[in-house]
Amino acid sequence: MPQDTAPLPPHVADAHCRSACDTRQQIRAGQLSARQAVQDCIHRVQQQEPAVRAWQSFDPAVPLAQAERPANGLLQGIAIGLKDLIDTRAWPTGYGSPIYEGHQPDRDAWVVRAVQAQGGVPMGKLVTTEFGYFQPGPTANPWDTARTPGGSSSGSAAAVAAGMVPLAFGTQTAGSLIRPASYCGVWALKATHDRYPLDGIKGLSPSLDTLGWMARSADDLELLRAALDQEDFAPLPAVARPRLLFSPTHLAPMLDAGGAAAWAEGLQRLGQAGIPLEDAALPPLLTTLFEAQKTIMAWEASRSLAAELAAHRDRMGAALVQLLDHGQTVTQAAYDDAQALARQGRSWLATRLQGVDALLVPAAPGEAPLGLAATGDPAFSRVWNLLGNPCVNVPGLFSPHRMPIGLQLVGHPQRERDLLAVAKRVGEVMGA
Repeated sequence: MPQDTAPLPPHVADAHCRSACDTRQQIRAGQLSARQAVQDCIHRVQQQEPAVRAWQSFDPAVPLAQAERPANGLLQGIAIGLKDLIDTRAWPTGYGSPIYEGHQPDRDAWVVRAVQAQGGVPMGKLVTTEFGYFQPGPTANPWDTARTPGGSSSGSAAAVAAGMVPLAFGTQTAGSLIRPASYCGVWALKATHDRYPLDGIKGLSPSLDTLGWMARSADDLELLRAALDQEDFAPLPAVARPRLLFSPTHLAPMLDAGGAAAWAEGLQRLGQAGIPLEDAALPPLLTTLFEAQKTIMAWEASRSLAAELAAHRDRMGAALVQLLDHGQTVTQAAYDDAQALARQGRSWLATRLQGVDALLVPAAPGEAPLGLAATGDPAFSRVWNLLGNPCVNVPGLFSPHRMPIGLQLVGHPQRERDLLAVAKRVGEVMGA
């Protein structure tokens, strides 16, 4: 699939939008103030928001006031968007639901406190689907505002793609980070499950809910990881020839024409770059894991949102009500069997990843679908999210309609920096 050189659409970030690493470097060098860095992001929001509609709550006075405070840390002066599942004292947190319209938490979530401790500047709340499931908000894809940005981290992907913020937090239960990142052409890291506290984040399925974030480069993803882990930051090392397994998985028939062509082109580019590729030959177990993820999500969601369903069924989206009703019919035995399959899958993947750096799989079926009434299919992320391994979306490929399509890398648990280093190399080959 030839990559044309047509100008970027007007709502997509261009080379003049600072990355998080560039912002940090310029502030440390005295070339830029924290206030100016935040003001530039505010200007971009004001310029792009009428068309993209990424923000649920945005008040420029709040980040500007915080930017004036003395601060140190890896994220000093860097603007960061927050998915509206994340509790904040400065803004209402509605969880994408009319049930919680105007809800004002009295405490910031752990992740908000963590970035503020490192000098980061929360910019506001970004649109999420209803409770992180399928009912979309108003956000449009910056590459084509007639298309979905994906979900459930819709506003997070769109805000980064449009250059409104260099970093934005999301969460993933099925495919809520990797899919929108693929659709919007940005980088995303879904961390290892349970690596970071979800204190203050509205949950859907505790066995699956996972924190992650989006950025415009692999090094920006790493900067935020280092900040959360309270480590010193160093740019990602060069990995000239990472060892990769690859597979389109049992879901290959779901790839649309553009998705299949992008997948083939990605493999071709990696081969031409001399990167060793080994066919993963994934087992039939994958199909049962796919269904196990659905079973676990339905069972846990029906319990996590039981109070909301009992009191506000008529104010909840039809798809969510259907999920919760189904979850109530799932037996304890079926749930336990699904969890046993997940443990079996984790053991299998740990064995399969021995001696290699990552598994390469599609990130989404293809380009972002037309229309804003749905957010696309999370199928290509369900299994990997169930197993809990860290995952990265690597952008750089495009459909014939000039829409982004990503590649997904699945890495070793708790080794996010290693995975990001591999992803950076794959991104270089893809031209990201």
